[in-house]
Amino acid sequence: MLQDPAPPLPSAAAPRPASGAAFDWIDEARAARHRAGLVRTLRPRPADSPVLDLAGNDYLGLARHPEVTRAAAEAAEGWGAGATGSRLVTGSTELHAQLECELAEFCGFEAALVLSSGYTANLAAVTALTAPGALVVSDAGNHASLIDGCRLSRARTTVVPHADPTAVRTALAGHHGRALVLTDTVFSVDGDAAPLPALAEACRTRDAALLVDDAHGLGVLGDGGRGALWAAGLSGDADVVATVTLSKSLGAQGGAVLGPARVIEHLVNTARSFIFDTGLAPASTGAALAALRLLRREPHRPARVRQVARELHARLTAAGLTAVRPDAAVIAVRAPSPEAAVRWAADCRAAGLVVGCFRPPSVPDGISRLRLTARADLTDAQIATAVGIVVATAPVA
Repeated sequence: MLQDPAPPLPSAAAPRPASGAAFDWIDEARAARHRAGLVRTLRPRPADSPVLDLAGNDYLGLARHPEVTRAAAEAAEGWGAGATGSRLVTGSTELHAQLECELAEFCGFEAALVLSSGYTANLAAVTALTAPGALVVSDAGNHASLIDGCRLSRARTTVVPHADPTAVRTALAGHHGRALVLTDTVFSVDGDAAPLPALAEACRTRDAALLVDDAHGLGVLGDGGRGALWAAGLSGDADVVATVTLSKSLGAQGGAVLGPARVIEHLVNTARSFIFDTGLAPASTGAALAALRLLRREPHRPARVRQVARELHARLTAAGLTAVRPDAAVIAVRAPSPEAAVRWAADCRAAGLVVGCFRPPSVPDGISRLRLTARADLTDAQIATAVGIVVATAPVA
């Protein structure tokens, strides 16, 4: 039986030509960035770049380790290129479960939950552990992902001076009810470490939870690289939660939340950046698991990366540059201005060295810096080369 043809669509007048005026404000914003010297540019790198990289976060030199890359390839062959869905639908694999189990055990926590990035891990933890009416106390130097978690949480947020447990205690003093204190363990701008034991004590005076982002501590600090909380004696405590990234010391991609089992179960059921996001790709999951197992077998790597960081700092400061003493693997070298920092980084690149360039608004204190990251696989000759290039290209203050 033939069906009746579909009715014709109603006629409509042709839309007027697009003028582009809707985005004219972008041109004004771009001009303002140029005037302030804050233009950012993507620079795709080749697979076999000959430059010395002290800008990336491959602290332990595992991103290209044969065991890690082979595990990534085998995971992609076995499980496919993507996770195929959110973790609560089809996105969870046996690899995810194994990584969560081994990561929690390695870092000294009851349970772990793997997400697609360290950024989404922070969003998940902050939003799921707060609510309207709760208090969040956040360090002024925290990473943007923690700050964005505060914004999404709809909780009352108090920003306290950097690394100041007394200010945290004061912020908590007048609040009754749920409270969460947020801090990086190692701050990504200057590479300094948070006073974790004092912060934990401040939290416990008001039964507040402590949530720390250990992105720059995992694989660098603590016994065998177990992280800053392990080093502080706080791993596995009932009121402590950690987030980590799998993209730095483990050389892969992804993030995780670690904490008491009831906290992780709560995130599975309530954290929107976990529930509605596609699961971490099998290749990244397999790579992170292989890197974690390699770190267990080679616990000397964290000590080596700390040694390299101290050596870089000592040589740079001996040459007259101003650099913050590193507590982990990040070395920040002060620049006289945003424009000078950009030129300095470009001159380093031209000489064969890639370094980070931090300028406002990425730096909370408005001071521009070059940011160097130590790697466990750097040779003494490479350290000398890097220092020589940074010193030779340094701008005149």
